[in-house]
Amino acid sequence: MTDNPIRVRIAPSLATIPAARWDACAGAAQVLDEDNLSPQLSTRGYTGNPFVSHTFLYALEQANCVGGRTGWQPRHLIAEAADGRLLGCAPCYVKTHSQGEYVFDQGWAEAYERAGGDYYPKLQVAVPFSPVTGPRLLAEPGPLADRVRGALADALAEITTASELSSAHVTFLTEAEWTALGQRGFLQRTDQQFHWQNAGYATFEDFLSALASRKRKSIRRERKEALSPGIEVHWLTGSDLTEDIWDAFFAFYMDTGSRKWGRPYLTREFFSIVGAAMGDRILLMMAKRAGRWIAGAINFLGADTIYGRNWGALEHHPFLHFELCYYQAIDYAIAHKLKRVEAGAQGEHKLARGYMPHTTYSAHFIANPGLRRAVAEYLARERAYVQAAGEELAAAAPFRKDLLEQD
Repeated sequence: MTDNPIRVRIAPSLATIPAARWDACAGAAQVLDEDNLSPQLSTRGYTGNPFVSHTFLYALEQANCVGGRTGWQPRHLIAEAADGRLLGCAPCYVKTHSQGEYVFDQGWAEAYERAGGDYYPKLQVAVPFSPVTGPRLLAEPGPLADRVRGALADALAEITTASELSSAHVTFLTEAEWTALGQRGFLQRTDQQFHWQNAGYATFEDFLSALASRKRKSIRRERKEALSPGIEVHWLTGSDLTEDIWDAFFAFYMDTGSRKWGRPYLTREFFSIVGAAMGDRILLMMAKRAGRWIAGAINFLGADTIYGRNWGALEHHPFLHFELCYYQAIDYAIAHKLKRVEAGAQGEHKLARGYMPHTTYSAHFIANPGLRRAVAEYLARERAYVQAAGEELAAAAPFRKDLLEQD
């Protein structure tokens, strides 16, 4: 153990962390340098979850979506070897509220504060404003990877206690990380999203043929009505993402965000930055009517998944939301042979459109023993409820019964 010491420190910004080293821990591919025939880390070959890439997370800092008075203060965990080489990392923030997390702990905060404690600030290992499952304790592949993740987890608990913070939360992590953190004493929580799985469909009609007749007819009707007012849908990515396009999309985003959250989380600058830096991993579904952009949905592309994030509209037409956010994403996934579509948080209405229940995970370190006991008891009941609800929803799947019986 002492032959390979691992030191964990805190970095207040990603600006000081080499992007290639961070992305090596987050899942970047290696490419061969033709000049010296040695493997070089490159974000050009990035194949991992786009939300934990250095580019995405640093764009949030550059565009002032985090930092300042946002209530998200970057305090990233950096695991290093004795020689200073980056071995692992975790996107971490000091939070002064529970907004933009999508794993709701406000009830815990109220109980803690009624008992005379201060729940905020707290630590949050997460991708801000993005309820998307992916790795959170990032480690460079190799024999030290498990030790590095363990060091990051232990440091998270130690920092919470030493800094007299109430708690630390790791949200939308992978099931493997959830299990490992549970073994280290973190409390385990589950929730549910709805994801679409590609069963090797050749066309959208191929997918529809797997549904019960009534559901097929309903989806065909919704798609027809969504586009009937002369609406055209365009897929835009890469060099298509001009500043004019971002201006249009941001207007949609602000309209929906202002009504839904009261204060949209992302700034206009953020979209310009990510569009320029990772446009090949962004897909906009944009709707146009009478020569004017009227609605749009933003998606991010992973190695085998399309992740639906934000949507908005200036004109409201029946089923246009479903068309841009759900059906167009399925169309794209089929055309590009992607395995699944993750369409964001919540929404049992997605079930009727072929999106099946999928468990999501979070892990929580609670410093106060009293609150910890109360939360642990609550989570045991909640996990049982989430599992039962998922089984009940899966039984109501829109797929043909003969296909479900085959599965």
